Amino acid sequence: MERIKMLGSYVDGLTMAETLIEIEKIIQNKIPTQHVVINASKINLMAKDEELRDIINACPLINADGQSIVMAGRILGHDIPERVAGIDLFTNLVALCSKEGYKPYYFGATQEVVEEVVARHKQQYPELDVAGYRNGYFEESESEQIALDIRESGADILFVAFSSPKKEFWIDRYLQVMNVPFAMGVGGSFDVIAGKTKRAPKWMQKSGLEWFYRLIQEPRRMFGRYIKGNTSFLIKVIKERRG
Repeated sequence: MERIKMLGSYVDGLTMAETLIEIEKIIQNKIPTQHVVINASKINLMAKDEELRDIINACPLINADGQSIVMAGRILGHDIPERVAGIDLFTNLVALCSKEGYKPYYFGATQEVVEEVVARHKQQYPELDVAGYRNGYFEESESEQIALDIRESGADILFVAFSSPKKEFWIDRYLQVMNVPFAMGVGGSFDVIAGKTKRAPKWMQKSGLEWFYRLIQEPRRMFGRYIKGNTSFLIKVIKERRG
């Protein structure tokens, strides 16, 4: 597995199929492992937060979630074969759980949304053995008990639907307590699966314009992240290219 260093982060040059093989190995080894995906926004966050940067770079498996990372890799002379979007990896892993008998735990979003996601996945995969689920609204004082509940569930995979960097910090802090072989953050994926928000058309995803689709949907909330954030990311790429 080729690990690439760029823009203050590591990223593994893997396809979706290769990533799924690596994750199966992790699950079978039963050693608690945190997975992350990186995109332009996360590179910007890492540049400002040393603790987040350390957590992400310590993860044994890091995928290129954003097409921006794939494109930046090409500009910087690195071979990142394809985008492995977090939501696509999430849905592929649910299918894998159904096929191989692995037990997923769903953690995050509102109670209504997480219940809808579980219901839809159970309908799509009748053999799916769900370890458990709960919403993402809690006090920090409840975190230890939540982690213990996840441990008791016997989950093989944990999907955490928080925003960044909260999900990276929370998984890192409670990974050993939960003792889940594979834990990944899935951001807003629960809302998409539940039908609460829409994902960009395929052509926009492949063209690296998914950010623009989200900006149109939520211009006020996403302006800073995408307009200012993408500009900041591009400057980082230019500086590294020149440097």
